[in-house]
Amino acid sequence: MTSSGSINGKWALVTGASRGIGRQIALGLAGQGCNVIVHARKLEHAADTVAMVQRYGVHTHSVEGDLSSPEETNRLIQSVLIRFDGVDILYNNAAISTPPKPIGEFAQEEWKKLFQVNFYSLIMLCNAFAPGMVKQGYGRIVNLTSGIRDQPELAPYGASKAAVDKYTQDLAYSLLDTGVLVNRLDPGWLRTELGGSGADNHVNTVLPGAIMPILQNNDGMTGRLFRAQDYRDTI
Repeated sequence: MTSSGSINGKWALVTGASRGIGRQIALGLAGQGCNVIVHARKLEHAADTVAMVQRYGVHTHSVEGDLSSPEETNRLIQSVLIRFDGVDILYNNAAISTPPKPIGEFAQEEWKKLFQVNFYSLIMLCNAFAPGMVKQGYGRIVNLTSGIRDQPELAPYGASKAAVDKYTQDLAYSLLDTGVLVNRLDPGWLRTELGGSGADNHVNTVLPGAIMPILQNNDGMTGRLFRAQDYRDTI
């Protein structure tokens, strides 16, 4: 089964879409005619993004769930499966970090929470929605990574993203020739709550690069790294 690359009328779940990068991704998908499920930790946090997405004339829905809780992550998954029977596109954007400090001072609970949100919940989401994508012969999964390197004061965040990198590559190759493409996106250093006010790039420069992994034919690239800032001057 092949695809023209169009996502018009498809359904995407974007995690952490209440603001920042996730909101931009949701709007970028909506601009291509894609219906969007907006995830936020609490439903009320998703309201502004939902209103923005609706201006594109597409369908939208909001779901809540604290990704630091496996139980809440599972409830989020079940609510989407019951309502939509799966999704065509999964965009794992949600992530947290910690204030910087010497690597030996991070408590075990800090490591656990970061890995639960940034890595383990991502695996749960992929495991839940990839089978349906395989069954229909079409799917796109994009996992956000980071260009962070050599910053031991942010070790838990960097380690969680390194784990995402390896998992994404392995998942991609496990789904070869199924019509499901699995890729990573490095958004660049952006002025967001996580990136800080001193970052190099405005958050809206994540587009159009963030949707490039989605707008591929089924024979497109998989297991690859896309850098959003490489596309910032393209239309």
